[in-house]
This record gives sequence, C-alpha cells and structure tokens, in this order.
Amino acid sequence: MYPSTLTHLSRTNPFHSPIISFQQGDEWKQTPHLKAVTPKPTRELVAASFNDDTSVSCEYGSNKYYALCGFGGILSCGLTHTAVVPLDLVKCRIQVDPDKYKSIFNGFSVTLREDGFRGLGRGWAPTFIGYSMQGLCKFGFYELFKALYNDMLGEVTLRLGAAALALAANCSASGVYPLWLRQIPYTMMKFACFERTVETLYKYVVPKPRSECTKPEQLVVTFVAGYIAGVFCAVVSHPADSVVSVLNKEKGSSAAQVLKRLGPKGVWKGLFARIIMIGTLTALQWFIYDSVKVYFRLPRPPPPEMPESLKKKLALATH
Repeated sequence: MYPSTLTHLSRTNPFHSPIISFQQGDEWKQTPHLKAVTPKPTRELVAASFNDDTSVSCEYGSNKYYALCGFGGILSCGLTHTAVVPLDLVKCRIQVDPDKYKSIFNGFSVTLREDGFRGLGRGWAPTFIGYSMQGLCKFGFYELFKALYNDMLGEVTLRLGAAALALAANCSASGVYPLWLRQIPYTMMKFACFERTVETLYKYVVPKPRSECTKPEQLVVTFVAGYIAGVFCAVVSHPADSVVSVLNKEKGSSAAQVLKRLGPKGVWKGLFARIIMIGTLTALQWFIYDSVKVYFRLPRPPPPEMPESLKKKLALATH
C-alpha cells in the first residue's frame, strides 16, 4: 500500500492529471540517496499514432518527426480552410453588413443572386496558401514546444503554453495585434480542449480501453473531440473575430474604435455560422492530422520524467 502522505502528494503535485496513472504491475525504482520509493508514471496519449518501437518510422523529436508533423499541419489547415471558404465569406459579410446579410441562409442567397457560384469561392487561392503555412507553423511549433517543455510544466499549462507559443511564432509580423486577440485564445483552446476532450471520451464514453480500439475507431474519437473543441474555439475567439472582420474592411479604424462601435451585442453577430464553420474545421483538421501520423507511423511522445525537486519533496514526506 502507498503511504498516505505519498499518495496525497502524488495527487496534488503539478503533474497530476487524468492522463497520468500509477498501475499495478508497474516497475518500482528505489532512489538510494533520497531513501524514497517512487513509481514510474505512465501516460495515456491522445494522438492516434504508434507506440510500438518496432513499428515507428522515425525517432520522436527528430527532424523527420517534426517535418512530417508540419506536413500534416499543411494538409489539415490548408485543405479544410479552403473547403469552407464559402461559409467563411458569408460569415464575414454578416459581421460587416448585418443589415444586408441577415442570417447565414439569407447570406448565401444574396451572394448567389449577386455573384453566382464563383462568388462563393472568392479568395480560395490565398486562403489555401496562407493557411497551409499557418498549419505548418502551428502544428510543427506545437509539437516542438510541447517536447521542449515536456518535463518542466504541468499537463494543462504545457498544452496552453505550447499552443500560444506556436501561434505567436507563426504571427510575429508587426500590425497583427488584433489578430493575436483572436488567434491565440483560439489556438490555446484548440489544442488544450481537444486533448482533454479525448481523454474524457475514452474515460466515460468509449465502451472499451483505448489500447483495444482500432486505428479507425480512434480516429472517430479524434473527429468527435475535434468538433467539441471547435465549438469552444469559436465562442472564445468570436468577439475578436468580429473586430478583425470590420478592420479588414475599414483600413483606417483601430480595434478600440471598432469594438466601441459594435458594442456588447454586435461582437456576437454571426456566432452561429462561425460555430458551424470552426467546429467542422477543427474536427476535420484533427482527423487529417492524426491520419497523417498514423499513415507515416509517427511515434507517441514518451512519458514525462519526475523532476528532482519533486522527488526530494516526496523523500522528505516519508521521513
């Protein structure tokens, strides 16, 4: 049996989360100098990738690993954002001119009547190029920062921090501060909420352990978790998205001026259309990204090491 103090500390330390578990049959390691017995933590990982060392195509954290993750990001963001250009076009028009485009269905009707079907695809080429580059940086840097700070931060802090750094590195040009107000909370929610949702689905919804699920079954869970995360992404970033949409039309205005003019009610215009768009986008992006990982047989991240400072605290608690 675990000593009560050791159990308490293991549950309250910064690394405690539902994805770290101590199981019977795990190896136990004696730390001679600290005179404490510490278990090796194991971690359930969310990506539908491989964990058998004999089946992986490259080493975790290698240049090839990050390159393939970046390639997965290109496909996941470039293809999906291009596919929803018509919906994004109508959503932006609702935000900019709500008197003319009264709803998502009315917006499609007015656009088709005035511009035809070609009008719905306006801007698809720059959208594909721009979001492909964003996907390369966002997913690539996320994997890089997550690996870099894996043993230094708690799980939730790690995910939020890695996501924020990835987006900031991707949008580092001047004049993009209003864009940061939308993209940084959106990206933090996209990664952290997705991974937590996957864990919750496997714990409470999926009728069998994740290790017994086939790769297609795991990808279905990925899609569902992605859509749920996308809904939260849309809600937390929509006010800033409304401001950015108006700024794109009114080049001389400032974010503060637009926000004041829109008011508390105006910043939520077009939310329903954006929830549909972002939910679908996020679900498809995670599905494509994890599919790329499965296809190229990418490894899962290793479990985190327990920091020396925490080992010392555990050792002192047993005295």
